[in-house]
Amino acid sequence: MDNLTNVTTVAHVIQQAVAPVFLLSGIGSILTILSTRLARVIDRFRKLNEHEGGDKDQQNFHEETPTLSSRARWLHWSISLCTLSALCICLLIATLFIAVALSIDLSNIVSALFVLAMLGLILGLLCFLRDIALSTGIIETQNRNT
Repeated sequence: MDNLTNVTTVAHVIQQAVAPVFLLSGIGSILTILSTRLARVIDRFRKLNEHEGGDKDQQNFHEETPTLSSRARWLHWSISLCTLSALCICLLIATLFIAVALSIDLSNIVSALFVLAMLGLILGLLCFLRDIALSTGIIETQNRNT
């Protein structure tokens, strides 16, 4: 009967781990978007850096480079914070199983990991919003110059 209780307990932990796994999946999708945006910033910087055209190209390079650099920093922070959030979720799931396997109460650790994951995600999304603000600022600046 003890084995049946253990299987039931593990099944219950698996049910509890499903929500964090969905959260992990969502964070993975966000990381994909952030990585793509960072790659586009880097590609744009390289394109501007390789252009050795006239005065217009040099002007574009000098105008856009600081903004692209700032965007890259904000995206770096966003990716780092969202990755930290994903790592906390992974640790949370592992802690749930360890607590059951060792029959100890690790609820304080689970709670702390969840709070850290949410803080990392919130801060990462705020950094992402800053990148969006900077990227739309480039569009507005270019529209005023034309």
